[in-house]
Amino acid sequence: MKHNRAFCIAYMNPTKRFEPRAIAFSHCKSFNKTAKTLILALVFSCPVNVFAANSWSYHQESDRLSNRTYSFALAPLPSRGLYDNLRLEITCKDNTLQVSIEADSLIASQGSDFDFEYQIDKNPPVTIQMKTFPDSKRKGYTEAYAKRIVDDILTGQSIFIRINTMIRKVLSAAMPLDSAAEPVKHVISDCGLNLSGNAAGEPAYSLTEFEQEFGQLPPEQQQQVLSKLKKIIMETQKALLIKK
Repeated sequence: MKHNRAFCIAYMNPTKRFEPRAIAFSHCKSFNKTAKTLILALVFSCPVNVFAANSWSYHQESDRLSNRTYSFALAPLPSRGLYDNLRLEITCKDNTLQVSIEADSLIASQGSDFDFEYQIDKNPPVTIQMKTFPDSKRKGYTEAYAKRIVDDILTGQSIFIRINTMIRKVLSAAMPLDSAAEPVKHVISDCGLNLSGNAAGEPAYSLTEFEQEFGQLPPEQQQQVLSKLKKIIMETQKALLIKK
């Protein structure tokens, strides 16, 4: 029996790391007319966000164990050949906000801490600690710093990520943020959280505004404000020294 060279369509779940693509098989049997029609129908019925390679997307799924619905915003995959295959995800589950990162390579032992560094646009890099899931060496998460990361994401145009792995390999990736606002805010809303001033689009509180308003306070209240500021600055400096 003769076999014609055919192209088979591989359809993958949009929440995974794969995209629909045409794969050439030299020994595929010729599709009959009905099969071709079904394949075309499947391809054109795929969700739009499957093909939007550089777009963030919003999803809802049901937990198989608890049967509860949870939502998540999924970042696009980094450009192949330039960066490592890292997938950033922002999840709201049981009213808890979580930011997770998944890699093809080993990150750390199960349930272990590791350094996660991210940089929004040209702002200074921020380093936090994440922890791998109890059943995975390739996926880690944070809940403590999730809100901070989300607020930062909503103020930028791009994010650069770097991870130091257990085998001393550095994984890195860059992702666009121009399409992140809607899906990320949807997840925030699902968790019943409010955005910070900058993330919500409000202008940052400037030093000029502070000086003007501070000057209008009576001397006693000015001293109280200064004492609180001094305490905040000292705590911040202490935290930075510990991090170093």
